[in-house]
Amino acid sequence: MPAQDPHNNEFLAPRSRYYGHFSPQNLAFNANLQEFSCRVNTVCGLETGGKITPDDAYQKLKKLWYQLADSYQSLDLDSNR
Repeated sequence: MPAQDPHNNEFLAPRSRYYGHFSPQNLAFNANLQEFSCRVNTVCGLETGGKITPDDAYQKLKKLWYQLADSYQSLDLDSNR
């Protein structure tokens, strides 16, 4: 099995530093938000390229949005305001 190129993952799904107010919850949500962004980009690319239908794209994006909202609530970020 060939070794994976560690730079390939950085190219396909780059991560940036977190510059906001540090707390474990904020850091975890930032990681979830970056993952959400990467997946939204992928779904949009698949729909634009005709690989999935607009309805499939909508359903996938809706599911991703609810997953992000659930992570926000489970991290109890509303109380940090």
